[in-house]
Amino acid sequence: MSYTGPDFEPPQPRRSPLRRPLTVAVAALVPGALLGWGVYAAVDGPGDGDGGGSDRAGAVRTSAAPSASGAPASEGGAEKPAGSSPAPTSKAPSASASGLPASGPLEGRVVVIDPGHNAANFQHASEINRKVNVGTHWKECDTTGTATNAGWPEAKFTLDVAHRLRTLLEEQGATVKLTQDGDRSFGPCVDERARIGNEAKADAAISIHADGSGAGNRGFHVIMPGPVHEGAADTRAIVAPSAELGKRVAGSFVRVTGTAPSNYLGDGTGLVTRTDLGGLNLSTVPKVFIECGNMRDSKDAALLTSGSWRQKAAQGMSEGIVSFLRG
Repeated sequence: MSYTGPDFEPPQPRRSPLRRPLTVAVAALVPGALLGWGVYAAVDGPGDGDGGGSDRAGAVRTSAAPSASGAPASEGGAEKPAGSSPAPTSKAPSASASGLPASGPLEGRVVVIDPGHNAANFQHASEINRKVNVGTHWKECDTTGTATNAGWPEAKFTLDVAHRLRTLLEEQGATVKLTQDGDRSFGPCVDERARIGNEAKADAAISIHADGSGAGNRGFHVIMPGPVHEGAADTRAIVAPSAELGKRVAGSFVRVTGTAPSNYLGDGTGLVTRTDLGGLNLSTVPKVFIECGNMRDSKDAALLTSGSWRQKAAQGMSEGIVSFLRG
């Protein structure tokens, strides 16, 4: 996520004093997750206008680590949070991006993919700086996103991974909708990104990003909504299923990419809870953000700019989403 605008480039990372751990049930869902650090050692580590960011207000480090195997909770004998296994929906499948009818184990399921930012946002400063209501406060419509030190923009990374993820999910029979597909001059704004998922009655939604933290800060983290009930925001119904989605995505991401959880957020778990992001606050469907790595670190940037690694990233996300939707 870029640190331009409200979600980007604070002078020094700050850790929020607020710590709201996930429920005991969610913590119980992730036995054996410290294997992620073993992977890290083996490989030498690797804003919505809401960006994940490395030090956003409202961030809460969790104590539940992702499962290196991505195994469902029932395999470990743990009780799942209420609402963690969505019931089949009655939504009829539509044609995929390829034009073929959707069929497969996820037939009838809807997934919304939100490619963070827009490569043309920098050309529309007044539009993306317009304030929108995210429930708890007002914030800018969107931001430009970050970039590698060589200038490759986050927005291009997110759209590329979104396309790869869409293909994988459609192969499973899911109906997939993108919040933007490089077909808009800017945005959409963070409130509209949430609204697209809500109106699609998505069974799962994921917002794809890459961080813009300091050099040496490495790894991915998954951001999940905390409980918010203020103004237009009410996340209470989606906190538990979103936590389940986040755990499964994080576990699969570790296993498929070999990338370790963030070494600067989440206490090594790869899981972070936040209450300041409009894309989560305004969502009424299970939703998470994923910061796939740090574009400002040369080692992470080498991964993020690799097409083969981006395919692994999409595969990890896909397997986590499929696991969540199939319960």
